[in-house]
Amino acid sequence: MLSNFAVKLLQALLAVCALVIACAAHAQPADSYPTKPIRLIVPFPPGGSNDIIGRYLANHLTERFGKQVVIDNRGGAGGLIGTETAANAVADGHTLLMISVAYTMNAAIYKLPYDSVKSFARVAQLGTGPAVLAMYPGVPVNSVKEFIALARAKPNTLIYATAGIGSFQHFASELFRTSAGLSMIHVPYKGGGPAMVDTIAGQAHISIGSLIQFLPHFRSGKLKALGTGGLKRTTVLPDVPAIAEDLPGYEANNWWGILAPAATPPAIVKKLNVEINRVMQLPETGKRFASEGADPVSGTPEDFSRLITAEMVKWAKVAKTANIKAD
Repeated sequence: MLSNFAVKLLQALLAVCALVIACAAHAQPADSYPTKPIRLIVPFPPGGSNDIIGRYLANHLTERFGKQVVIDNRGGAGGLIGTETAANAVADGHTLLMISVAYTMNAAIYKLPYDSVKSFARVAQLGTGPAVLAMYPGVPVNSVKEFIALARAKPNTLIYATAGIGSFQHFASELFRTSAGLSMIHVPYKGGGPAMVDTIAGQAHISIGSLIQFLPHFRSGKLKALGTGGLKRTTVLPDVPAIAEDLPGYEANNWWGILAPAATPPAIVKKLNVEINRVMQLPETGKRFASEGADPVSGTPEDFSRLITAEMVKWAKVAKTANIKAD
C-alpha cells in the first residue's frame, strides 16, 4: 500500500501530466492546421463584392496553407441563411464566414437565428470601400449640395432606388435622406443590379451603393457620380467630392471580413489572422482593391471586433430614425 506521501506525489504527477496533455491539445490544432480543405461560406450569390473578394482571398490562402480553400455560396434572406450555416458549423477552423457591413445592418432589423455578438469569433477585416451617390445624368444638378436643394424644393418627387429593404444601399440612402432632412420616394428592387439598371434608364433619379458596382458606368457616362461615402475623397475618383463635404458627418462604407464559429481555438484564429494580413499586405492586393475603389485593411481580431461593434450601434440608430423594418 502506498504511503500518504506517495499518494500525494502520484496525484501531483498525474495533475502535471494532465496539464501537459491539455496544453499540447490546445497547441496542436494551430501547429497542424489546416488538416483538410477549408470551406469559406459567402452568404450571397456569386458575382457580388463579397464573392469577388472571397475568391481572391481563397486563392491566396490555398497557396499559403497548401490546402484548398473552397467557396460555398449560400445566398438568401439577405445573408442570414449562409451566416446561420456558419454559426452551426464545427468550430475547428475549417469553416469560415465572409461578411460585409450587411452583417451589422441585419442585426438592426431582423430577428436573427444566431447571435451577432456571441456566435462568432472575429478573425480579420479584409478591406473597405466607400458608397457612392450615383445619379441619372438627366437630373439637372452637378453636386450633392444642388441635389439636396432640388429635393427640398420638390418634396416626395425624386426617387431613390435600392437593392431592397435592409440592404446596404437602403441603409446608406436612408442615412443620406435623414441627415439632409429630405422627403423622397423609395423604390426597393430585388438586388443592386436591377436598381442600377433603372437608375441608368432614368426610372429612378439616384441610387447609393458600393463604388465597385457603379464605377464602370461612371466611366462610360451612363451615370454621374455626385459624391462618395468616405470621409475623404477616393483616389479612384479624385475629382468627385466626399458627400461629407456638403453633408458634414455623412459616412457610409462597405467593408469585408472573416469570422469563424465562436468556439474556434484562439491559436487557429491567430494563425488565420496572420496569414490573412499577409495576403492583404501584398502589393498585388493593393492594386486589385484600388482598381475597384477599395482599400485592403490589416489588423488584429480585436480591431475587427471594435469595428463591428461600432457599426452595429451606428446602423441600429439609422434603422430607428428612418423606421427601417424587415419585410
